[in-house]
Amino acid sequence: MSPQGDYLSDREWSDSYIEQIKAIVGPYVLEPSPFEIDTKNAADLMVLQNKSVKVACRLRRPGYERFYGEFTIRSNRASGVKTELAKIVDGWGDWLFYGHIRDENELIHPWYLLDLHVFRAALIRQHASIISKTLSNTDGVTCFKAYRIDSFPSEIVIASSVKLEQGALAL
Repeated sequence: MSPQGDYLSDREWSDSYIEQIKAIVGPYVLEPSPFEIDTKNAADLMVLQNKSVKVACRLRRPGYERFYGEFTIRSNRASGVKTELAKIVDGWGDWLFYGHIRDENELIHPWYLLDLHVFRAALIRQHASIISKTLSNTDGVTCFKAYRIDSFPSEIVIASSVKLEQGALAL
């Protein structure tokens, strides 16, 4: 299959979970309106910070739950096409939704909503303390960088379906 075909197949698979992701992330981008706005403008809820929040989404297929507490970002492509990591380091994206498809029930669990601003700042200011490793994909043409969530400042986690203990994970 061509790289474009791989992308389209992967995209179709991940898009099948988009409604579940929207249901999970939605509460974190909405906030109750202040009294004055509610009573004068008929708005009970407002979008967080009244601006767009760009959310990158990455899902792992069933069988990867053993990698609980870490997240991966594509870091290299043999084709030279710009990777997700390069785009994030360049400043694109505000949040990362990272989830594991648990089983045949197709539930996303565990999942993490991560702040990419904290991620970028930590890569710059705390690079030596970030625990990561480079992984080759089974396709033989891409690599991923795996990061331990607990090696970043705790503020990286906006929300999570599980409690993460600092220093309790192994990469």
